Amino acid sequence: MRHRVKKVQLSRKKNQREALLRGLFNSLVLYGRIETTHPKAKALQSYVERVVTRVKKEPLMYNKVREAKRHLYDKQAVWKLVREIAPKYESRNGGYTRVVRTRIRRGDGAQMAIIEWVE
Repeated sequence: MRHRVKKVQLSRKKNQREALLRGLFNSLVLYGRIETTHPKAKALQSYVERVVTRVKKEPLMYNKVREAKRHLYDKQAVWKLVREIAPKYESRNGGYTRVVRTRIRRGDGAQMAIIEWVE
């Protein structure tokens, strides 16, 4: 039993949850900021921290690309992560993104949030 290991389920099964996070991560890399629900943004923030740190720590470029391909759908997003985003945070130990609560969604009352890269 792994104590103190938190898993956000987002009312989905494992494969659906992973696909959702990959899609959100892909959009975040391509567009720089996205608006989603607050629980999804917090789950994505944790996912992004792990992936960017892993890509950053790989010594060889092809290993960086291989690690990024595991978590992104789009080739353009892979290269943007490896060439622009990861080098930008080389000196930073975590805290690559920020989540800002924005509004309540009118249709269902869900708390919305914007997740974006920290400059």
